[in-house]
Amino acid sequence: MIRKNKKALTAIALATSIIASGIAALPAFAQAGDQTVNWTREDVSKIELNQDNTLPTIDISKLDKLAPGYHMWDTWPLMDRDGNIASYKGWKVIFALSAPNDVLPGKVHDIATIRYFYSKNGKDWTLGGELFPKGTAFGQRQWAGSAMLDGDQIHAFYTATGREGQAQLTYEQRIATATGKIVADSNGVRFENWDKHRIILEPDGKYYQTVEQAKQGEGGGYAFRDPMWFKDPKNGKEYILFEGNSGGIVSERPFKQEYAGSAGYLQQHPVPAGAAHANGNIGIAEVVGGDLNNIKMLPPLVEANYVNEELERPHVVVKDKKYYLFTDSHINKYAEGITGPEGMYGFVSDTLIGGYKPLNGSGLVIANPADNPYQAYSWLVTPELNVVGFAQFGDLNGMTVGEIGNQSPEFQFSHFGGTLAPTVKISLNGDTTKIEKILPQGWIK
Repeated sequence: MIRKNKKALTAIALATSIIASGIAALPAFAQAGDQTVNWTREDVSKIELNQDNTLPTIDISKLDKLAPGYHMWDTWPLMDRDGNIASYKGWKVIFALSAPNDVLPGKVHDIATIRYFYSKNGKDWTLGGELFPKGTAFGQRQWAGSAMLDGDQIHAFYTATGREGQAQLTYEQRIATATGKIVADSNGVRFENWDKHRIILEPDGKYYQTVEQAKQGEGGGYAFRDPMWFKDPKNGKEYILFEGNSGGIVSERPFKQEYAGSAGYLQQHPVPAGAAHANGNIGIAEVVGGDLNNIKMLPPLVEANYVNEELERPHVVVKDKKYYLFTDSHINKYAEGITGPEGMYGFVSDTLIGGYKPLNGSGLVIANPADNPYQAYSWLVTPELNVVGFAQFGDLNGMTVGEIGNQSPEFQFSHFGGTLAPTVKISLNGDTTKIEKILPQGWIK
């Protein structure tokens, strides 16, 4: 059972900040309410792999490499302003994080670059190149985001990771945007005339943990990334969803029963102290009047305090007037004392803000099979309920993902997919989901 936070949140204002691109007004905070719900330890205890949520085993060695010369992973399609897969002069476009394929899998995130691909049929993709001109994007590297087409303009959102110009690799994360023009002809698609990149969201420390707060804790992670554009079809308001961590310093966060679940569950399942390091959440900000210069930070939609450290790539699909909120997480990101698979998880509500309950009772929607637990990851659900992900590690014979980096480069390369996984078709029925069938690689529509 998901319970709402009982403590009312208070409105605060985040002062304007000087950033690398000049002086930009960062978002003020909305009046708080009872919108944040908890994904609980009791919910997670109900996870059970079955034929409705478990993928068939994939032989990663037989998958096609969609980007010759490159690894590719986190992938997202170009959407229109209303949240449909966009088509421009007959072309569809996807974007993916990428790195040269001679880089070890464990190092690709250190040099990640966004590249794009185009297709006429939404199935067969041609590599277009880097999305942004070199040296124009914020960060030492760019992590996942989203892209929205409005006429012939593209609004690209991404995670600026690390501070540009720093000699050492750093992990500060900020949400950035840039607007450019899409150009297409019979030969393909390109992007040009990018305006100046801007930082539009940074963690505040109240609802969303700053990197400084994360450094003061022992263990746990830090995240403020994966911006996803969303327009609410019920009222036309526009938002950016993102992954974060609950604000504050871990050692100063008091335990609350609602993090565990019911009183009866808590009595039977005491919470280990080490579980405090898990504080993942799903954040949201309103783009007021569709103006990217006027963004209002809102309290999180979902928190996973004492439950899970990372709720990655959150996004919403609306079906039958219900809001389906999806996110991804790893085996090793669960709090001490509970477990869950490498999988895609989800929640459902009658409204965008507030009221979310875990799908299928536990939240689990898609899981890798037990005999190939890391075969795919970073799933994203399209409006057509096609789920796009990438092929991760396969045929490890019981090895954990943490042990892969200790193996030879030859072993790592031969067991890493670094390409799109087969697309997964799911169905949604109220608060339940089901894997319907497996489609070929790269199918988004």
